[in-house]
Amino acid sequence: MSRIWQVDIYRSPQKNGPPFWELLICDATRQLTYEARCLQSEVNQAWLISQLQQAAATLPEVIQVFRPVAYNLLEGVGKPLGIEIEPTRQTLALKQWLIERSAPGSSPLALDKPPPLPLPENLWGDRWRFASLAAGDLVEAFSARPIPIRHLPEALLPLNLGLASTVPIPGAVIDGGRQSMRLARWLQEVRPAALNYIPGEPDGLILEAGLVDRWVLETFSDRQVAAAGQTFLQRQQASLGLHFLLVQPDDSGMTYTGFWLLQREF
Repeated sequence: MSRIWQVDIYRSPQKNGPPFWELLICDATRQLTYEARCLQSEVNQAWLISQLQQAAATLPEVIQVFRPVAYNLLEGVGKPLGIEIEPTRQTLALKQWLIERSAPGSSPLALDKPPPLPLPENLWGDRWRFASLAAGDLVEAFSARPIPIRHLPEALLPLNLGLASTVPIPGAVIDGGRQSMRLARWLQEVRPAALNYIPGEPDGLILEAGLVDRWVLETFSDRQVAAAGQTFLQRQQASLGLHFLLVQPDDSGMTYTGFWLLQREF
């Protein structure tokens, strides 16, 4: 039995009758699927524990959730059951299941997100730029190097996504200077999920983090940078959303501070 489950619990939209909540449980391959529902008044810790225990003979070690309300409800269940509750946007099997069972025109994955916040001034680096690296070189370049903070999920490795070794993987590189380690530690704390290039006046590079948080990493009006942003976006689409964020003290290529392999959801 899988040691990791993906779980969602949410209020199901109803035109008539009392509101009820739906619970969905699956693993990454959807060999395990379980669903239950109850009235809103019955959603509590005891009901959730009972349903988790009924879902399979063996409980998982980790439960992954992408919806803030689901995280809040399950957080109190994890400790008595000895299960880690992991907030993450990378619940791909669960999200696909939600899409398949939803009514046409509905948005089962839509979440309320706050406006993006500016990056704290004490974290600003010296400079930044868009970059790219061939998929075949990505893991070798960053897996064996001594990088203090590194996020390389196995599920996001180019080979596991079926990407050809020649596909350019886009990314953003920040030369943090003296703030390099402070910035990397802050990023680790907010849990980067994706980088979004947003055209506008000015253009912006937005960091999606946690479950619904957003941060403005940079704004810019330079035409050359905007052209690089468009290339970044095009390469994201060609790489199934795969991209990276690299923090380093300078552009010498000798030392890296933090590396995150990320995936954007389109």
